[in-house]
Amino acid sequence: VMNLVVAYLHENNLDNPSKGAYPLFSNIWGEPLTSSGVAYVINKYAAQARILHPELIPSKISPHIFRHSRAMHLLQAGVNLVYIRDILGHVSVKTTEIYARADSGLKRDALEAAYVDMGIHEPEQKSWEKNQKLREYLKSLA
Repeated sequence: VMNLVVAYLHENNLDNPSKGAYPLFSNIWGEPLTSSGVAYVINKYAAQARILHPELIPSKISPHIFRHSRAMHLLQAGVNLVYIRDILGHVSVKTTEIYARADSGLKRDALEAAYVDMGIHEPEQKSWEKNQKLREYLKSLA
């Protein structure tokens, strides 16, 4: 990733100290890229990628999906919620806990989807019910 960033800086003439105040990512007017500008770029390239690999690219995609996916991956990797909060820039860890609750829901859904009725059913008459001697013995204990 570092090589890509260095190449990007060089390509856009941002690799000299005098350009320190310039935005890292800018629009066609040289202004900082806005969140809607980022969404536009993501959707533009997602549409192109969807043509080649429709099964890989979701129909709806946004910067928030990347953010959410990264948070879920960090959570599933065992990263502490406090660190995830800091990475996401949340003020409160309670906001970040939403991801933990969502993950629990995903686990439950996966378990329910994995359950398959194997056709094993309890017999109508239990084996012990057929054994008259056993039934008499059990009755004598009562």
